[in-house]
Amino acid sequence: MISTKGRYALRVMIDLAAQGRENYIPLDEIANRQGISKKYLEIILKTLVAQKLLKGLRGKGGGYKLTRKPEAYTVGEILEITEGTLAVVACLQTDAEPCTRKEHCPTLPMWERFDQMVRHFFFNITLADLVMEKQSL
Repeated sequence: MISTKGRYALRVMIDLAAQGRENYIPLDEIANRQGISKKYLEIILKTLVAQKLLKGLRGKGGGYKLTRKPEAYTVGEILEITEGTLAVVACLQTDAEPCTRKEHCPTLPMWERFDQMVRHFFFNITLADLVMEKQSL
């Protein structure tokens, strides 16, 4: 399940993409538009800045902006940064302990196909796609 952190991160990234890449957008403005508490938003933004998805600038004229064009971000990338792995079962996580049942697991092929569907879905939707959808509403 995708937590509020991942969902809010997507909302923030869409918001910033819709505002353009030139100007820094103040935290207060983002929080007000998105209905997210400033305290929780700061936690999310700190993660996104640390992973270089956003630039942050303190002081007058400061705020946050994207580091790349909206089409260069995928939903999968944003969710993995905020949520951790998107693996659908523990044995498919990249750092998982080798499963002793792997060779005889009747459900592993199903989980692998489902995991590929999830990855394909989220990593083929860009931030630009979501901005366009928002604008067409």
